[in-house]
Amino acid sequence: MGGDPVKFGLVASMNRPGGNAKGLSMLTNQLEAKRLGLLHEMVPKATAVGVLINPDNASAESEAEQVQTAGRSLGLQLHVRNASNDRDLVAAVESLVQAGAKALMAAADPFFAAQRDGLVALAAKHNVPAMWEWPDFVEGGGLMSYGTSIVDNYRQVGVYTGRILKGEAPADLPVVQPVKFVLVINLKTAKTLGLEVPPTLLARADDVIE
Repeated sequence: MGGDPVKFGLVASMNRPGGNAKGLSMLTNQLEAKRLGLLHEMVPKATAVGVLINPDNASAESEAEQVQTAGRSLGLQLHVRNASNDRDLVAAVESLVQAGAKALMAAADPFFAAQRDGLVALAAKHNVPAMWEWPDFVEGGGLMSYGTSIVDNYRQVGVYTGRILKGEAPADLPVVQPVKFVLVINLKTAKTLGLEVPPTLLARADDVIE
């Protein structure tokens, strides 16, 4: 799952979950502050940032709190808009741009992940630098992404499943947490937006699309 299984009451603790809920938490919702910080590094002059949140997501409230807290610590003015369908998405992005947002990010959410092409196109239409959750956004023309490594997550799930098949009690196994995170930057998109990627940020990128 993407959120915090302890907060949602699915497990007693990450180390000893108990019950029947097992597996891997990708902590996608807990990386919002990191994504915002990386976006700020990319466009430090963009002091007003637009944030898209899906109100139908159970983590929506905590996501909003996380980005607002991170925004205050970075001295940023955040404009948050809700979107849970195609029509709302277009209106939300246009509203953020009209409100003065000079950069954009979408909260970790399956709905936004499914709207990759549309979101990338909207960011390009409004000439707004944007941070996304998954690398396929960047491969599709988005500026940058930061999140857990899907490949490594699947590997960990395989190891976890193997432990159960070998006889370990599922209730005693800790919830697996990601250990590898991936930063991807599209230099072509950065050039189109008139951005010069900071060398310190570029040096930390796991993948660069030229």
